[in-house]
Amino acid sequence: MSNIKSYHERIENFDWKIAEKELDYEPGNVINIGWYCSDRICQMGKADKPGLIWEGSTGVEKRYTYNDIRINSNTIAQFLKDLGINPEDRVCLFLDKIPELYIGFLGILKMGAIAQPLFSAFGDESLFIRLDNAQTTAIITQKKHAPKVRKIMDKMPYLKHLIIVDADPGKPLADREVAFDLAKAGKVDHFDIYPTTAESPSVLHYTSGTTGQPKGVKHVHYSLISQYLTAKWVLDLQDDDIYWCTADPGWVTGTSYGIIGAFSNGVTQCVLDAGFSADNWYRFIQKHRITMWYSAPTAIRSLMKAGEEVIKKYDLSSLRHLASVGEPLNSEAVIWSERVFGKPFLDTYWQTETGSIMISNYPGMKIKPGSMGKPFPGITATVIHPETYEPFNETGKIGLIAIRPGWPAMMRTYWKNEETYRKKFQNGWYLPGDRSSIDNEGYFWFVGRDDDVINTGGHLVSPFEVESALLEHLAVAESAVVAKPDFVNMEVVKAFVTLKPGFIASKDLDLDIMNFVRKKLSPLAMPQEIEFIDTLPKTRSGKIMRRILHAKEWGEEIGDTSTLEND
Repeated sequence: MSNIKSYHERIENFDWKIAEKELDYEPGNVINIGWYCSDRICQMGKADKPGLIWEGSTGVEKRYTYNDIRINSNTIAQFLKDLGINPEDRVCLFLDKIPELYIGFLGILKMGAIAQPLFSAFGDESLFIRLDNAQTTAIITQKKHAPKVRKIMDKMPYLKHLIIVDADPGKPLADREVAFDLAKAGKVDHFDIYPTTAESPSVLHYTSGTTGQPKGVKHVHYSLISQYLTAKWVLDLQDDDIYWCTADPGWVTGTSYGIIGAFSNGVTQCVLDAGFSADNWYRFIQKHRITMWYSAPTAIRSLMKAGEEVIKKYDLSSLRHLASVGEPLNSEAVIWSERVFGKPFLDTYWQTETGSIMISNYPGMKIKPGSMGKPFPGITATVIHPETYEPFNETGKIGLIAIRPGWPAMMRTYWKNEETYRKKFQNGWYLPGDRSSIDNEGYFWFVGRDDDVINTGGHLVSPFEVESALLEHLAVAESAVVAKPDFVNMEVVKAFVTLKPGFIASKDLDLDIMNFVRKKLSPLAMPQEIEFIDTLPKTRSGKIMRRILHAKEWGEEIGDTSTLEND
């Protein structure tokens, strides 16, 4: 039985108070996400219910009931408090998808600090940029990632604690380092949560922009209202579901729906901390009898590439509902999943700044393969003219997606960057930076980004950040970075590079530059192709014209080149 009645019924008389009532929250009262995702579930009589089933790459499995999650998050909260960490201090989670990441996130929120999850594949430079902007007080990490932090410790006097969750017993730790073993720590049954209210800051997620450094997106505890209800209605989470969100909590999907949405609804969720392979994933679904699967188009296209024979080896009949996030879901993937799994992946559209699902397909709603669907109840969304910022009067016109501000999970600012935050709002609309059209039935159809940000496998990569890293290589004189089409990842990073005198283009140099960027930033930001050229296309004022390089890669019209310096 689905949670959603019908889309039209839900829209009529919608009010976010529906979620407040179901969560027993009264405006003005304390609202702490950590408590709602653990203690409250226990008080509802689900203390012994499995909350988290974790499996590592070697097949090791760990299980946590909601009472285990409650006690362990209390234990982490108390440990942080005893270290002298204060409410609203930033505590970074720099971990693989291990239990300490999921439980630690709740513990940080319980003691009033701000959780700052960062993707564990980040290199030291990507890490430093984000830690420095946030002036992070503590990092929780593993010994395998600690060297990246140690490399930049001298530049971070504000960083008081490097907490290592799997430090070698008896091995001396350096200054500012501290060991914490969740399994051996003295358990804290009762912890007085910090009395956060609706506008208290909760999470700081970093996202990439076209220019400048990554921006810290600040969310608040009231975001729970959106995340709880969208998880219930869009992901259709039900009490007996076994849920799998494949996203890493280093990204917003992994926190909004891999932690908050799942735990606040009291479902059992599974986490696989292992590399991708079709066999691995299908075996995981079969083993745990997954019912609700929330994944990404990149993964779906990789499964398509693996073929249909592998599917026949597994019993996937437990699957009840499938949804997708992170980038546009092409119609072929929807049709394919309907054929091989007996049900389509439903596309959901939102972003780090929105905090929760904005436009989506819903259980029971007519699915148009390739469409983003319709706005979530309570969300007013349209398409506006890119210059006048006025909504179009006719359907089918391509314009900027625009959302009326005011939903609970909306970001409250960019950290230390209020000016850029305000630019996201025009004429009373929040602008996500994407282009779309709307058909005559109100369905949105994604067209593309309105800037140069590269969406590779659902992760946004800033051309500016990659270009900056490239320029630090001793052979690189100038660089320009654009998206290149890719079947699996939709887009990958391609770099155009001019070399300094004395350097000659070669395969070895190509690989050396790629690995240089990989180590500094992350595997996601590493160019998948480098093209060495004599000169980059520039305007007469010296600005590199990325759009010309982009157009060539995508086989598009180059357009007006009258401002080119060589014209």
